[in-house]
Amino acid sequence: MTQIRFRRIYTISCVILAGLAATGCQKKPAAPAGGAEMQALPVQTVTVTMAPVAQSSEYVATIKSRRSTALLPQVSGQLTDIRVHSGDPVKAGQLLMEIDARQQRATVDSLRATELQKKALDDYDTVEVERQRKLYEAGVTSRDAYEQAQQAFQNAKADYQSAVEARKAGEQLLGYYAIRAPFDGIVGDIPVHVGDYVSPNQSPATVLTTIDENSHLEAYIYIPTERAAEVHQGLAVNLTDNSGKVLEKTRIDFVSSEVDSTLQGILVKAPVQAGPEGLRNAQIVKARVIWSTKPMAVVPVLAVTRQGEESFVFVVLKQNGMAVAHRTSVVLGDTVGNNYSIVSGLNAGDSVIVSATQFLVDGMPVMPMGGPPQAAPSPGQASGPHAKAEETQAESGGAPRKAAYRPHHKKHHRARARKSKHTQPATVS
Repeated sequence: MTQIRFRRIYTISCVILAGLAATGCQKKPAAPAGGAEMQALPVQTVTVTMAPVAQSSEYVATIKSRRSTALLPQVSGQLTDIRVHSGDPVKAGQLLMEIDARQQRATVDSLRATELQKKALDDYDTVEVERQRKLYEAGVTSRDAYEQAQQAFQNAKADYQSAVEARKAGEQLLGYYAIRAPFDGIVGDIPVHVGDYVSPNQSPATVLTTIDENSHLEAYIYIPTERAAEVHQGLAVNLTDNSGKVLEKTRIDFVSSEVDSTLQGILVKAPVQAGPEGLRNAQIVKARVIWSTKPMAVVPVLAVTRQGEESFVFVVLKQNGMAVAHRTSVVLGDTVGNNYSIVSGLNAGDSVIVSATQFLVDGMPVMPMGGPPQAAPSPGQASGPHAKAEETQAESGGAPRKAAYRPHHKKHHRARARKSKHTQPATVS
């Protein structure tokens, strides 16, 4: 009886020990005291270089034509005809509009008739003075008669000249009733209509239309007085639109000798050639004045991250024998192509990260790589040089290589050995 009880106790003890051994083998090994080691992130880097960067300032410029005028009426009357439309190209002397000139035309006709009358009298007095001269020299008439004939001749001649000038003045005034283009150009807006009464005495003055010549344009730029010592003829100017596209590159050819009292700026001008970009008179554009060029550090735009008003990049540094990403604040300058110029924060030779910047944090381990950034492997897909070697071996038809030795393989084999040792089947007799 005692022997049977002992066997039962022995059997139960073996089963309990086997269960405990199996439970212990299923537990995961404890993490190292220092914590799990963070895996390095593969990143692409570039080396900061120095490049010539233009030092410039941006201002607002107004395009103005060297030959632009507003046509105003010089006589009073009703518009009877408008022969052009806004935007029409016209030649110098071309008829644009007509003002009712019937009254002035009648006045000119009257002046011409008066001129003819004065001419006839002048012609008669010219013959009469010559006849009186001959009679006086022959002793037929007195000296007084001869002098009266001379006086009448002088009066008739003066009257005739006066009539001629009056007729010319009338004809010139008649010409003002026909509005003609003063030079070749483009017709602007026409705010008046046929039948409108126009007069030079109206307030404000009535503008009939404008004529602009777009073949000779200038950019008017006002430079702040703080830059007075740097402004001079020959400075390069880039004219751009609102999107930053360069419309034309030119140079300053005029610098005013005085300061504009209203804007407190110095007027400078730069010639502009009308081209396919369609620059027009009175157009507003941006003017970038280039003061000088100096070497500055440049980085690709992909390397720069912005948070609010702060701009920063990640620089690769060596720390405890490994590469880490260090967040560095920078002050940005002008753009140079696809690069940013750096005013401060970087030096030539620094290694800047240009890929996966959205995943980086300050102090994170990284693995600098050359060439373009590689795509991340899909889940379950092997990565690294050994996986690449196995793929190459498989493509060539050979058997894959044996996996390289890893330290964690040794721990795995030890765990399996302990499990097989403690989980032997118990025998119940």
